[in-house]
Amino acid sequence: MADANHTLVTEFVLLGLTDRAELKMFLFVLFLLIYTISLVGNLGMLFLIQITPKLHTPMYHFLSFLSFVDACYSSIFAPKMLLNFFVEQETISFSACIVQYFLFVALLTTEGFLLAAMAYDRYVAIVNPLLYTVAMTKMACVVLVLGSCVGGIINSLTHTIGLTKLTFCGPNVISHFFCDLPPLLKLSCSDTSLNELLLLIFSGVIAIITFLTVMISYIFIVAAILRIRSAAGRHKAFSTCASHLTAVTLFYGSISFSYIQPSSHYSLEQEKVVSVFYTLVIPMLNPLIYSLRNKEVKEAVKRTMTTYKHKIHK
Repeated sequence: MADANHTLVTEFVLLGLTDRAELKMFLFVLFLLIYTISLVGNLGMLFLIQITPKLHTPMYHFLSFLSFVDACYSSIFAPKMLLNFFVEQETISFSACIVQYFLFVALLTTEGFLLAAMAYDRYVAIVNPLLYTVAMTKMACVVLVLGSCVGGIINSLTHTIGLTKLTFCGPNVISHFFCDLPPLLKLSCSDTSLNELLLLIFSGVIAIITFLTVMISYIFIVAAILRIRSAAGRHKAFSTCASHLTAVTLFYGSISFSYIQPSSHYSLEQEKVVSVFYTLVIPMLNPLIYSLRNKEVKEAVKRTMTTYKHKIHK
């Protein structure tokens, strides 16, 4: 039970991105545009892959699920953020804060595992192409996707359950635009050493496993590409994984910049900008990266648009 002199917190105040009124309308329009592009791009990519038989391959199976995760991921933050630009005090209930954090960690972790699975898929396709259909069966793809989801849920449940065991008795002001664990731990009047230890262990292990999977896969991929004698062959092989490599660089780069930096260089404003990048901008960029840098996706888009135009003219 909380101390008699304290009142348990039932809601938190989010300071948001800025307290400057003159910037709020501009930021609202900007993030509404980003969120709209993200939803249209990811749901469009998901729809395109489903209706195009040529894209019913393991690589695009992973990509369609990545698009689904990104659409859900951006929807955790954007609606609340957009609404809060028009209210005087940005608040979120304790239960809503816990749910937001759970979904945030679950989807973020799932995306990390999924990008690692996609790196393994590219490794098999380029290093062992003759074994690709044997190794990357439909069941193997389902297992990798489900494994990514289970890993995300387990990691999220661990931190969320630990968070619900803490007592919050004031202050209740979160210096962020969403409920992240570090600022929440600072507000707790309980001992948070176990939560910090779990965050370090789980996040560290998951980051190492997924990052090493990606790095080792691409070391073998690059070695295999360099052994290809023709320049055209090397270009074709590299083009099949260039989009994924770009997405991986953006994802791990922003996460690392946000969470792996010396405390002496920590800046709250800088943290907010980086958080916007990996919560809203990256989900918007992923479908653009895969559509603009992927010949098969561009051809599928052209065929779909042509078919749609013919139906309209009829």
